Amino acid sequence: MILLLAGTTEARNLAGYMAEAGVKTVASLAGVTRAPLPMAVETRVGGFGGDAGFEAYLDRAGITAVIDATHPFAAKITARTARICAARGLPYLRYERPGWRSRPGDAWHEVADYAGLSAIIPVGARVFLATGRQSLSQMAHLADRHLICRVIDPPEGAFPYPNGAFVIGRPPFSEDTEIEALRALNPNWMVVKNAGGASGRAKLDAARRLGISVAMIARPAVPAGIERREQVLDALEWAEAHGRT
Repeated sequence: MILLLAGTTEARNLAGYMAEAGVKTVASLAGVTRAPLPMAVETRVGGFGGDAGFEAYLDRAGITAVIDATHPFAAKITARTARICAARGLPYLRYERPGWRSRPGDAWHEVADYAGLSAIIPVGARVFLATGRQSLSQMAHLADRHLICRVIDPPEGAFPYPNGAFVIGRPPFSEDTEIEALRALNPNWMVVKNAGGASGRAKLDAARRLGISVAMIARPAVPAGIERREQVLDALEWAEAHGRT
């Protein structure tokens, strides 16, 4: 049984291929999104309960290999999973889509982390945060900018800073819908994590067409020495080698 750590479009697509190929798989979702899109394989939702809970689940479910297809910025999950799998001698694969690269006309400014944003985004700017609700705790140093945070689910509480608001939207978005949304919101800046992926590129194409500056947060480093794949068929080949029924 392969454990597929999911939560991304790539994971959902890979799950479909694995189901068609007869690879016995259970997908795991963290439960952050209230109504996630369905997966083609058996799916569990919720955390594991730390290291001990994760190891207990591996034993209980009879997991023989792990494919980590979580978000490229889920650094803590990736580090923990790689470490535990290495200690147990359990085959582990990091399946991660390629990052975005700038093109002519893009006004990108790369920063290493959230802390670097205040150095490049001027006070008083209108800032569209395409980094998700969980990133807001890292944005206190931008409280003197007007922040607009896009979230998938309606917020349960008020916006955490005085100059800001939530907007609701569920991906994928087309370039035209992104242009329409950005024109209505009228930001000077957009903050994006370099997550990669074709569907997420639309907001960057829209920003280029509208002349919006983009603060691009670089990806966190991944553990050294782990197996990695960037293409779905390569990940499927690995899965078939480690878990065909």
